[in-house]
Amino acid sequence: MVESGLGGQVAILICTYNGAHYLQKQLDSIENQKYKNWYLYVSDDDSKDSTLDILCNFKVKTGQPRISQGPKDGFCRNFLSLICDSSIKADYYALSDQDDIWHEDKLSHAVKVLSGISCKTPALYCSRTRLVDEKDNETGLSPLFKHAPGFRNALVQNIAGGNTMVFNHAARKLIMKAGSNANPVVHDWFLYMVVSGCGGVVIYDPVPSLCYRQHAANLIGANDGFIARLRRFGLMLSGMHRRWNTRNIEALSGLREKLTPENRYIYDEFARFRNASFWNRLAGLYCTRLYRQTFAGNIALWLAALFKRL
Repeated sequence: MVESGLGGQVAILICTYNGAHYLQKQLDSIENQKYKNWYLYVSDDDSKDSTLDILCNFKVKTGQPRISQGPKDGFCRNFLSLICDSSIKADYYALSDQDDIWHEDKLSHAVKVLSGISCKTPALYCSRTRLVDEKDNETGLSPLFKHAPGFRNALVQNIAGGNTMVFNHAARKLIMKAGSNANPVVHDWFLYMVVSGCGGVVIYDPVPSLCYRQHAANLIGANDGFIARLRRFGLMLSGMHRRWNTRNIEALSGLREKLTPENRYIYDEFARFRNASFWNRLAGLYCTRLYRQTFAGNIALWLAALFKRL
């Protein structure tokens, strides 16, 4: 494999499930990438529509992708199974949803950014997105996060979608060590936590790299706006965020020794103080300096600590 420098091979990892309606446009946008040194790997979770026909036609046309059977246990487990597939070898790995449209310079820009980082350092590139509807009409942009990414943020918030993520082999090795049976809430949030926690580099690009399609069948949407914030607040009060944090803490446990000493302390303190008494919860949040990206988000974080919902 190429150790550094522009020109390394990219393994594009796409998970499909009944995605026939939009899949062809995504495949076309991948084929039209300015960066040509890529290979496509697809894990299909037993689609019942014409998804496999579209993939097979694309394979006849381009010689790609390699198609495998997914674990049929949800999209998170499907992506983790691809990331942890030891038969896939590349310098960089790009995650892809089945219904987006990539900008033609998505891969070239991500590889250029990552190639400036030592191949021994785990590195993850992610970006903002351009939101489009079912008919490709632009409806806005995903939230712009202005604070630096880091483990203190990653423990309590995911700042970018997996569909924007490109990461190097050192980052991929960390996920393989955690294993495909890890059970985080979502794969992209887990990637953010793992890379930032284990001394890696996370680059958040404020420039959109793709068109992120919002439609009724979205498993996860852009999660922005007043209604979305109100819904998140309701989930926090219901204890959903607390259950998510429990799952993520457990998923990270297999990599605890890989965390930097400072981040291991933060991880241990977070696991402890969220179950502590009232004042100890507030003191723990203050001492660990966990943060979200917005003022409203940080208010919600302190309320979660107040009501034992972390």
